[in-house]
Amino acid sequence: MRKSLMKTAMGDFCKQMLQRNAPLRLAPDSPVIGRFYPTQCVAPEGEDLYVNFSGFGYAFTNVTKKMTFTMAATGLYRYDFLITEGDRCDIYAYFRPTRIDASDFRTHRLESSTASMLNSLTSMGDSFGKQLMGQKLQEGFTVIRFTETNTDEFGLGIVPLGQKPFHPFQVHGNDRITYENERVEIHQNQRDFIGPILVEDEGRSLYVTASVDGAPAVDMLIMRKAEAEASLNLYYEYPQSGPLAGAPIAGDIVQAGTQLKRAVPVSPGMYYVVFDNTPTAGQVNPPVNALDDRAAVVNYLIQIGDAS
Repeated sequence: MRKSLMKTAMGDFCKQMLQRNAPLRLAPDSPVIGRFYPTQCVAPEGEDLYVNFSGFGYAFTNVTKKMTFTMAATGLYRYDFLITEGDRCDIYAYFRPTRIDASDFRTHRLESSTASMLNSLTSMGDSFGKQLMGQKLQEGFTVIRFTETNTDEFGLGIVPLGQKPFHPFQVHGNDRITYENERVEIHQNQRDFIGPILVEDEGRSLYVTASVDGAPAVDMLIMRKAEAEASLNLYYEYPQSGPLAGAPIAGDIVQAGTQLKRAVPVSPGMYYVVFDNTPTAGQVNPPVNALDDRAAVVNYLIQIGDAS
């Protein structure tokens, strides 16, 4: 019966995977340092989850600065679920790796010219990426269904029953859908593309709550999917950040010491929220100093709710 329930829920696994990004971090409670965007997924029905997926992404390290990459993997995962005791009955679905049949990580671009030269000799970027992604694949993952807020939570690794992954903001009630509640580290001349965010109904707004530490200010931009993904492609293809490929539909400044709360009415469609720490987009013009990297740590909450 448990297997039957899980197999029913797994029917749209690839659909859900392709509609989201995967935040990358070095440790469970550390800030996000990059993202992986799945572009292909195949998961035939079976007693276990046998999934083949591929995509692209970016990450930041002190040695490489921005690193963009492609990654593909094939693995077999056993799955089961547990339910918390008490009135809330939150559901924890666990996906534990049985084996990883294949994993292919390839560096695409390195921002650091020194690292780029070393990479051509030692494959430094590939080695770091294989280690990072290989470790994440071996950790498995947990999907949590919270009954109080009617939301799903994804966590890399096995999250113990009753515990929750770290989130910077407390969310109560179920009148809004929470897309992401995270902390990201955005270094100088870098961006972070959060999405795609699906808005299915009329009369809805994107609600963004954000704060920043480590830098005076960063830009928060809301973009339609087409313009955002064209900008993301430029960010992926070129080592240095340049102008965006299209204009945002809304924007604001997240200033240190002040929490930003913004509601933007949107029509049905797909959107991205972009946090920008560059002088080539938005209103903020942060200084770029090769010897003094002022990384911005942004806490953010992105939700979908009724337009007020």
